[in-house]
Amino acid sequence: MRHNTALDRLVHRADTTLRTLTGVAQHSTRPNPATNLPEEDLDEDDRELAICLMRVNHAGEIAAQGLYHGQALLARSDDTRQHLATSAHEEADHLCWCEQRLTELGGRTSWLAPLWYIGSFAIGIVAAAGGDRWSFAFIQETEEQVVEHLQSHLKQLPASDKKTRAIIEQVIVDESEHAHTAHNQSGQPLPSFIPQLMRMTAKIMTVGAYRL
Repeated sequence: MRHNTALDRLVHRADTTLRTLTGVAQHSTRPNPATNLPEEDLDEDDRELAICLMRVNHAGEIAAQGLYHGQALLARSDDTRQHLATSAHEEADHLCWCEQRLTELGGRTSWLAPLWYIGSFAIGIVAAAGGDRWSFAFIQETEEQVVEHLQSHLKQLPASDKKTRAIIEQVIVDESEHAHTAHNQSGQPLPSFIPQLMRMTAKIMTVGAYRL
C-alpha cells in the first residue's frame, strides 16, 4: 500500500482549501439540526441580526478549517493528523449548516473569508511547530473560546428564531467535545499571554465578519 508523502498532503490541502473557500462539493455528513423546524416570520431587525451573527459563525468555521489544516500539515504523528482531520470534517458540517442558514435568511458569507482562512492556517502551523501536545492545548483553548462566543450569540438571538438557535446549540455541543478531547490529548496549559492574544485576534475577525 502506498503511503501519502508530504507532497501528497500538500496537494490535498490545496484542494481542500479551494473547496472550503468556494463551497464546491461541500456537503454536510450529518443532517442539519434546523431542517425540520418551522421558519418563523422574523421582523427586519431580528433577521438582520441573525444574518450578521451567522456570518460571523460561518467565518469562524472557515477559520477553524484553516487552523486544523495548518496543524495537520506539521503534525508529528499519524494519530494526531487523523484526529485533526476528523475534527475538521465535523467543522465542515458546521460550515455547511451556517451557509445554508445564511441563504435561508437572505444573507451572504463574509467577503473576507480568504483572509480568515489564510490567517488561521498560519496560526495552525505556528501552533503545531511546538509539537502535538502544544497543538492540542491550542485546540482546547480555541474551542473553549468558541463555545463562550456562541453562548453569547444565543443570548442575543430572539427566542422565536428556532432554526438559527438549533444550529448554534449543536455546534456548541460539538465544540465542547473537541475541547474535551484536546484536553485529554494535551494535559498542559498554554502560557497566559497566548489565550489573551487569541481573544484579541478573534475580536478582529468577529468585528470584520459582522460587517463585511
